[in-house]
Amino acid sequence: MNFEDIGLQVPTILLPKNGTDLNKWAVVACDQYTSQPEYWKKVESYVGDSPSTLNLILPEVYLESDEEEQIIEDINKNMLDYLANGELVEQKPGFIALDRKTSQVPSRKGLMVALDLECYDFSVGSQTLIRATEGTIVDRLPPRIKVRENASIELPHIMVLIDDPEKKIIEPLFDMDLEKAYDLELMEESGHLTGYFVNNPETINLVAEGLRTLANKQNFNSKYGLDNYEVMMYAMGDGNHSLATAKAIWEKMKEETPDKDAIMDSPARYALVELVNIHDEGLEFEAIFRVVFNADKDKMFESMREFYAEQGSIFSYKTCNSIEEAKELAKISSTDTNHISEFVADDTYGVMFIENPKYTLETATIQTFIDDYLSKNPEAKVDYIHGEDVVCSLSEGKNNFGFLLPSISKDTFFKTIIVDGVLPRKTFSMGEADEKRFYLECRKIK
Repeated sequence: MNFEDIGLQVPTILLPKNGTDLNKWAVVACDQYTSQPEYWKKVESYVGDSPSTLNLILPEVYLESDEEEQIIEDINKNMLDYLANGELVEQKPGFIALDRKTSQVPSRKGLMVALDLECYDFSVGSQTLIRATEGTIVDRLPPRIKVRENASIELPHIMVLIDDPEKKIIEPLFDMDLEKAYDLELMEESGHLTGYFVNNPETINLVAEGLRTLANKQNFNSKYGLDNYEVMMYAMGDGNHSLATAKAIWEKMKEETPDKDAIMDSPARYALVELVNIHDEGLEFEAIFRVVFNADKDKMFESMREFYAEQGSIFSYKTCNSIEEAKELAKISSTDTNHISEFVADDTYGVMFIENPKYTLETATIQTFIDDYLSKNPEAKVDYIHGEDVVCSLSEGKNNFGFLLPSISKDTFFKTIIVDGVLPRKTFSMGEADEKRFYLECRKIK
């Protein structure tokens, strides 16, 4: 069942057969713990010879390693074996509503669906129903393409956001009497996951109608106070490069297939994703801070003054005695016409003010300056940091400059993407590593 007007397909999901140890089956997204090979070794030891999604993915800790080619070869073989020996079982076509508990939140709700790659374009300036939220780095696609191009099934760690402040689409499903699909504790103390089948045609249509209200162009423009903008229904949360990989392979398939009509019915046209309402209380947006190394603070201040003047903005700053005092000053100084960022530099704490900023988002205002500064000062480097304490320790008493940026607002997230386009890299993080998606559901793509 397809709903082409809203880029939605009702997928036929594959789940492990009854009796499978789901605690060993479900493994965290492959792009986590990339600097911690010991995590993945521990997972390998725990899984052992049991059926597991670990055997169907390439943990990115192994990218460009001597093991990469063999792992990819094994992945393709394991996928075929799991299909042939009944390890994976086709379910009735439908969605799966899931409820995730983590160490940080008691509940984060989602809905497994398939989205139409014909409605997605990760190019800058895209006006499609599905849009990237951060710039797609094309150089990061080839290793992912190597995994997917010969794969017979897909396993998503993709999370796609919808903007449903009234909570009429996903949340009501959990008040229904749905059949349980799975219920398990996740490995490495990563929380609990429960899934429910959504395969009743009436319920499926209710979901589709709810999404269709988001796609109504008049409602869309009125909602965001816009004038004749193209509708964006789905915004990438996690897994931007994974969806871009699926899109790249799909476009190549269309180009190389002689029968242009038949190819449009290919399962590779769609990608399995988890939809999450951006207004779900269990979805946490965390700020990602910046530290510029080898950056004299006086030179930075002068550079900022010049940079923002060229944009028609006014830069100023005030110093404080501590980071706590700076945070309090920032809190009481915020207005609709300025962007504010606390900073730590050598022996100085304070708050920067950019009046009449060019961009909607504070992160964009700061990141564009950092990019410009780095291009003119090759001795300087930037790192993206989680944790205020880390920023302070890296910047206090050193020739480094730390920017403490505010978290992006859920209420303005969609409008920012619609109006400004993709966000600067490392604008936001959706939770910590152990809160990311775990692989469980699969879908045939060949």
